[in-house]
Amino acid sequence: MSEEKGISTGTVLVSFVAGAAIGAGLALLYAPKSGEKMRENLTDLAEDALDKIKEYTKEAQEKIKSAMEDGKEILGEKKSILASAIEAGREAMQKEKDRTPSSL
Repeated sequence: MSEEKGISTGTVLVSFVAGAAIGAGLALLYAPKSGEKMRENLTDLAEDALDKIKEYTKEAQEKIKSAMEDGKEILGEKKSILASAIEAGREAMQKEKDRTPSSL
């Protein structure tokens, strides 16, 4: 469903993880704990969220790179097919010119 609206899966995943991290951070802020324990929990949560965001970003970059390489390969193939078709058309046109009398 997200692909239909032009939003990539990587973007959705990163947004979800960021939202979960913010929500968990807010939950920790309102939980009855000592300040030191709360800071430890927030630090751990922030580090985990950052690691996940980096991981999802790396995966998204790899997918984008792969898609670009595939696109370049497909473009090269289509370009070759088009060049062959143009050349075949030129040859056919030249044969037709050679076949018809020039006195027309």
